[in-house]
Amino acid sequence: MSSTVHLQPRQRWTGLAVLVLAVTLVAVDATVLSLAIPSISETLRPSGTQLLWIGDAYSFVLAGLLVSMGSLSDRIGRKKLLLAGATAFGAASLMAAYAPGAGWLILARVLLGVAGATIMPSTLSLIRTLFPDDRERATAIGIWGAAASAGAALGPVVGGVLLEHFWWGSVFLLNIPVLVLLLVFGAWLLPESKDPKPGRWDVLSVLLSLAGVIGVVYAIKEAAAHGVARWDVPVAGVLGALALVVFVRRQLRLETPLLDVRLFGDRRFTAAVLASLIALIGLSGIVFVTSQYLQLVRGYPPLKAGLAELPAFAGAIAGGLLTARLVRRTGARAALTFGLLAMGAGIGLLGWIQQDTTYLLLAAAFLLVGTAEGVVYTLGADLVLGAAPADKAGAASAVSETAYELGTALGIALVGSVVGALYVDRLAVPAGTDPAAAQQAGESLGGAVEVAHGLPDTLAGPLLASAKEAFVHGVNVAGMLAGALLLGAAVLAWRLLRGGDAGAEQPGQPEQSEQSGQSGQERTPEKANA
Repeated sequence: MSSTVHLQPRQRWTGLAVLVLAVTLVAVDATVLSLAIPSISETLRPSGTQLLWIGDAYSFVLAGLLVSMGSLSDRIGRKKLLLAGATAFGAASLMAAYAPGAGWLILARVLLGVAGATIMPSTLSLIRTLFPDDRERATAIGIWGAAASAGAALGPVVGGVLLEHFWWGSVFLLNIPVLVLLLVFGAWLLPESKDPKPGRWDVLSVLLSLAGVIGVVYAIKEAAAHGVARWDVPVAGVLGALALVVFVRRQLRLETPLLDVRLFGDRRFTAAVLASLIALIGLSGIVFVTSQYLQLVRGYPPLKAGLAELPAFAGAIAGGLLTARLVRRTGARAALTFGLLAMGAGIGLLGWIQQDTTYLLLAAAFLLVGTAEGVVYTLGADLVLGAAPADKAGAASAVSETAYELGTALGIALVGSVVGALYVDRLAVPAGTDPAAAQQAGESLGGAVEVAHGLPDTLAGPLLASAKEAFVHGVNVAGMLAGALLLGAAVLAWRLLRGGDAGAEQPGQPEQSEQSGQSGQERTPEKANA
């Protein structure tokens, strides 16, 4: 069992403030780049494929390493790994800010993903250490979830403010002062906790999980963008799937596995993980293309585009903070299902937007999606943490975060690829346009806007009109597909949690102690799965 940490209420809540700072930083970094994409396209001139990798390399690596790093935090100490990861995050941020080319920026985003993977699971598992009382912990997770959701929604706003006055690298330099505060106050306020009998850290399992996640995600991304004609796409997919199969089989044999895959026998755990994964696939891709829509189609400057997405930020905070109250009234099953349905409806609204759609419709969609995402993310994290034994909080938290980041990466890859494919198919380049310029315009909407600046009005006008119409068509189709995906996730969650409310603790309600007097957080996996 993890050693019990006895802290005064003031110490617990100030410690939570440090963790909120950490999770907000990582969440902001996942989306702050979205508004900088047009500036990066103009400065670094990445290809369409490089542009997608700049957007999702961070989430790919983060998803591939979260389980490994969560398990490592259980072994060497959650506070220690959090502070080490924060230091590395700062160094990678400097590298990204001053990247001289697209390849360097992709590498910096990869290193940011490695560092971020050490931060996210440590924050959630430390909450379990700080708050042994279930009702307090539910409130703390609500605040943590609101910070994570709001951070993702706040990213475009922060990016807009910075890009209004500085160059695109400033969105990474923003991390430095926040990380200094995190290191100083984290070292002072956070308690250390770890599994006193962790067993060895299985390096082969680490490599298998990383190869499996990245291989499968790469195959899906490239297949969505280019089809399966290239030999590397099916090879990567098959090898990635085999690596994951071997990983699961190895975890079942190990005495101290990197990830206790038997946790998926708990329907609450499985429903929470799948809901988070599918929700973020739909959400993140739409956020990625919506920022381009606001700037390149509607002509908003970066700051105005960021402020336009502010309703999502407000909704995310409200959703995260209201989750515990909603669950006490309706139960986890209804709350999670309703959250997914609401998110699907909000994203589906984007299937009807046009170039001149009233902002009121956009604001309503942003508010609805942000609020629902706050509920889904917070409730998913609570269900995952409640299903796992306390000593494995780091590894279990990492599963929740892996679903979040994997969904983010897949969403950008799949939705971005769908929009890109429909854009290319529908784009009509005016006759007489230079072939090199036509090729650049076909790479992305940003490329078309840049090309139009160098063309005579007789060519620039028709090119821009066609490019904007093609991009909006892609956003419409992607919004409808993502909305349908969320509706499917709602049905899946409702079925998996059938009968799950009865006898299972709800967020904000005390767990039932065993007759022997041991607390709910000391349950064995077998009791959790019962």
